[in-house]
Amino acid sequence: MLHVCSLSRLPETVEKTGAKSLVTLINAEMAVPTPAGIAADRHLFLAFNDIVAPVEGLVPASEGHIEQFLAFIRAWDQKAPLVIHCWAGISRSTAGAYTAACTLNPDADEYHMAALLRERAPSATPNARIVAMADKLLGRDGRMIDAIRGIGRGANAFEGTPFEMPLA
Repeated sequence: MLHVCSLSRLPETVEKTGAKSLVTLINAEMAVPTPAGIAADRHLFLAFNDIVAPVEGLVPASEGHIEQFLAFIRAWDQKAPLVIHCWAGISRSTAGAYTAACTLNPDADEYHMAALLRERAPSATPNARIVAMADKLLGRDGRMIDAIRGIGRGANAFEGTPFEMPLA
């Protein structure tokens, strides 16, 4: 099971789900200690800002970040839950959840997966830069980009509600 949450809901989400793997997608200056119950080697920390184009003084997601993310997702044994989080649980983490679902289901319809994301997370506004790089690396020929564009911007929210992303 794949779960998504904000930083403020991380401890309770890990505890409630019994997660044994964690992906942190957050700014470099944010210290996010590995929660109890998760081994240090099962916590992937990728440091970049929630931007879609380069901005002076900020770090955009890079193809290297997305390659590390894909490798971590592919190595996840799926016997125990995984949590993906970012600051608000709206943009980077939802892009990560969508990317993970597409990675683990190479034959899945991108539009169906995007619709499942919207159903589970009304406030989801996946980071378009992450989705575009994942689309390229997964050889999805723009379908991931189009599918996320098709669900549009999520409902306004300060913080997303934790949710489970279906993997099939």
